[in-house]
This record gives sequence, structure tokens and C-alpha cells, in this order.
Amino acid sequence: MSTHAYIKLVPASKKKTITLEEVKELFHTYQQLMKKTGEQLGWGFENASFPYQIVAADGNEQWFYLKGTNDRYHSIIIGVGQEKTEKDETSFIQVTLPTNATHGDKGKANEFCKFLAKQLEGELHLFNGRIMYYYKR
Repeated sequence: MSTHAYIKLVPASKKKTITLEEVKELFHTYQQLMKKTGEQLGWGFENASFPYQIVAADGNEQWFYLKGTNDRYHSIIIGVGQEKTEKDETSFIQVTLPTNATHGDKGKANEFCKFLAKQLEGELHLFNGRIMYYYKR
């Protein structure tokens, strides 16, 4: 059974809505940050920190997936959407671990969720149901 985590963009977030392309750009930013860290350490850290390739879904602009590049990692699905509440619409990023995801995928998915939530100053609903707040309250 697949599990999900959500990064919700609340009124105090940096953005009110987000597109799939903007999420991909955030992943590219993450890769660049890890590359710089690797240069400082004198080690190819970017390959260990992001062991995935970004694969676009055919004809679907709602989601893409990260395909693992080695046997410790399989895949993570990333999507965007909006939920309607009584007051307004809330945009969110959904991170899904499919049933064949590995423990490595879950660890990386948690790391990516925290990075995205911090960059966007959002509200992170983790896989275990806990909530982390990255916005000023």
C-alpha cells in the first residue's frame, strides 16, 4: 500500500500556488546545493544525496516521478494539486511512496519533503501523520 506526505502552502507561505515546473526547479536547486557541499568536502556528494533521475509522466502535468539510479532506491512520485476548504483553496505538493519503495526511498522522501517545506515555508504532513510547521506563526 502506498503512503503519502503533503507540503501544504498556507497563507503565511512564500507562495500561494505552485506548479510542477516550480517543484522540478526546487529539485534542481537541491542538486546544486548538494554539488557545492560535495565540492567543499572533496567528495562526489551530489550522487549520494540525489540518487534519482527526474522522469516526466507522459502527457500528465499533475505529477512526475524520481526513478532510482541504483538498487537501494526504486522510485518516489511527486505531484501537485489543490484542495478546497471552507474559506479558500490550498495548494499542496504530494509525495507518494509506491508499494515497491525501499527504506532508502522513504529516508530520501522525508529529506526532500523537509527541504521543499523549508524553501516554501509550508506545512509538512509527514508519512507518519505528524505535522511540521516551516512558516512563521
